[in-house]
Amino acid sequence: MENPRFDNAVTVRTDPAGGSITLADVAACTSFLLREWPGKRGDKHRAALQACSDASSGKKSADSARRAFVQAAREAGILINQ
Repeated sequence: MENPRFDNAVTVRTDPAGGSITLADVAACTSFLLREWPGKRGDKHRAALQACSDASSGKKSADSARRAFVQAAREAGILINQ
Protein backbone atom coordinates (compact mmCIF):
# COMPACT_ATOMS: atom_id res chain seq x y z
CA MET A 1 0.00 0.00 0.00
CA GLU A 2 1.12 3.50 -0.81
CA ASN A 3 0.82 6.64 1.27
CA PRO A 4 0.35 9.44 -1.25
CA ARG A 5 0.97 12.98 -0.02
CA PHE A 6 -1.32 15.90 -0.79
CA ASP A 7 -0.13 18.96 -2.68
CA ASN A 8 -1.90 21.07 -0.04
CA ALA A 9 -2.52 19.86 3.51
CA VAL A 10 -5.97 20.01 5.12
CA THR A 11 -6.50 21.45 8.61
CA VAL A 12 -9.44 20.34 10.75
CA ARG A 13 -10.66 21.15 14.24
CA THR A 14 -10.09 18.35 16.75
CA ASP A 15 -12.03 19.73 19.72
CA PRO A 16 -14.48 22.50 20.59
CA ALA A 17 -11.77 24.41 22.48
CA GLY A 18 -10.02 25.17 19.20
CA GLY A 19 -7.48 22.39 18.87
CA SER A 20 -6.58 21.45 15.32
CA ILE A 21 -4.54 19.05 13.25
CA THR A 22 -3.04 19.40 9.79
CA LEU A 23 -3.25 16.31 7.61
CA ALA A 24 -0.81 16.05 4.71
CA ASP A 25 -1.27 12.52 3.37
CA VAL A 26 -3.76 9.73 2.81
CA ALA A 27 -2.65 7.65 5.81
CA ALA A 28 -3.15 10.59 8.19
CA CYS A 29 -6.65 11.20 6.81
CA THR A 30 -7.53 7.52 7.09
CA SER A 31 -6.36 7.42 10.69
CA PHE A 32 -8.32 10.56 11.53
CA LEU A 33 -11.46 9.20 9.86
CA LEU A 34 -11.23 5.93 11.80
CA ARG A 35 -9.98 7.08 15.21
CA GLU A 36 -10.75 10.74 15.79
CA TRP A 37 -13.82 11.60 13.72
CA PRO A 38 -16.27 13.66 15.77
CA GLY A 39 -19.96 12.92 15.79
CA LYS A 40 -21.98 11.19 13.13
CA ARG A 41 -20.37 9.06 10.45
CA GLY A 42 -22.58 9.54 7.41
CA ASP A 43 -22.34 8.98 3.68
CA LYS A 44 -19.59 11.55 3.10
CA HIS A 45 -17.52 10.01 5.89
CA ARG A 46 -17.87 6.58 4.27
CA ALA A 47 -17.05 8.04 0.84
CA ALA A 48 -13.90 9.65 2.27
CA LEU A 49 -12.80 6.35 3.81
CA GLN A 50 -13.35 4.59 0.48
CA ALA A 51 -11.48 7.30 -1.44
CA CYS A 52 -8.54 7.04 0.98
CA SER A 53 -8.50 3.27 0.60
CA ASP A 54 -8.59 3.59 -3.19
CA ALA A 55 -5.75 6.14 -3.15
CA SER A 56 -3.65 3.88 -0.90
CA SER A 57 -4.06 1.01 -3.34
CA GLY A 58 -3.33 3.16 -6.39
CA LYS A 59 -6.88 3.02 -7.80
CA LYS A 60 -7.47 6.76 -7.31
CA SER A 61 -5.34 9.84 -6.92
CA ALA A 62 -4.39 11.47 -3.63
CA ASP A 63 -6.28 14.53 -4.85
CA SER A 64 -9.54 12.56 -5.08
CA ALA A 65 -9.06 11.31 -1.51
CA ARG A 66 -8.32 14.86 -0.37
CA ARG A 67 -11.47 16.20 -2.05
CA ALA A 68 -13.62 13.50 -0.42
CA PHE A 69 -12.06 14.18 2.99
CA VAL A 70 -12.68 17.94 2.62
CA GLN A 71 -16.34 17.31 1.76
CA ALA A 72 -16.78 15.08 4.81
CA ALA A 73 -14.99 17.55 7.09
CA ARG A 74 -17.10 20.42 5.76
CA GLU A 75 -20.29 18.43 6.42
CA ALA A 76 -19.10 17.64 9.95
CA GLY A 77 -18.32 21.31 10.59
CA ILE A 78 -14.65 20.70 11.41
CA LEU A 79 -12.94 22.05 8.29
CA ILE A 80 -10.60 24.95 9.06
CA ASN A 81 -8.83 25.30 5.73
CA GLN A 82 -8.70 23.46 2.50
